[in-house]
Amino acid sequence: MTTSSPTTSVPLVYEDSAFIIANKPSGLLTVPGRGPEKQDCLINRLLTSHPNSRIVHRLDQPTSGIVIVPQSYEALRHIGRQFETRQVSKRYIAVVAGIVEQDEGSVELPLICDWPNRPRQMVDWDNGKAALTHYQVLSRDSNTQQTRVALTPVTGRSHQLRVHMLALGHPILGDTLYAPEAVIAASPRLLLHAEYIGFEHPITAAPLSIESLAPF
Repeated sequence: MTTSSPTTSVPLVYEDSAFIIANKPSGLLTVPGRGPEKQDCLINRLLTSHPNSRIVHRLDQPTSGIVIVPQSYEALRHIGRQFETRQVSKRYIAVVAGIVEQDEGSVELPLICDWPNRPRQMVDWDNGKAALTHYQVLSRDSNTQQTRVALTPVTGRSHQLRVHMLALGHPILGDTLYAPEAVIAASPRLLLHAEYIGFEHPITAAPLSIESLAPF
């Protein structure tokens, strides 16, 4: 079911006693940042209506889509363990610059923080942490020279999808951190959306598959 609380303005894709699943809008932080101007975020909005909300994973501020928000310590621990052991399956939708030639493929490049330019990340074969992304072409637009892709991260490194697509030669539209100016100007927001998540219910152990279609 999909609900929306007027006090939070964050739509909920799913809700039960163990956790809720929010559909985070692009531009909203998942957790508070430093300073009073960065206190408006997903978790603080949800706490007004769901005071037991806890964070188990995050999306980048410009990325929209599905975020699981546990409602108990037990659910937090159970779902957190699934993330740690890579039992959670995720799929993102992105629109990238250029025509991706291969219908599907993988990008396996180790990533590390580009410390002088943080929060940017970069490929580093010597010191980077292993990172693997599978991609599948959904459609190609020869007129705009853009490609719509489904991205499946096996690992969960910071900015992984954005850096891997850049390394492939196809930066994501609207990516103000990594894309060249023309690609940034092609969209008013980052065209990256967490569309699907699959995991085990922390109480019933039943497999769950939740979807939230991309708004672009």
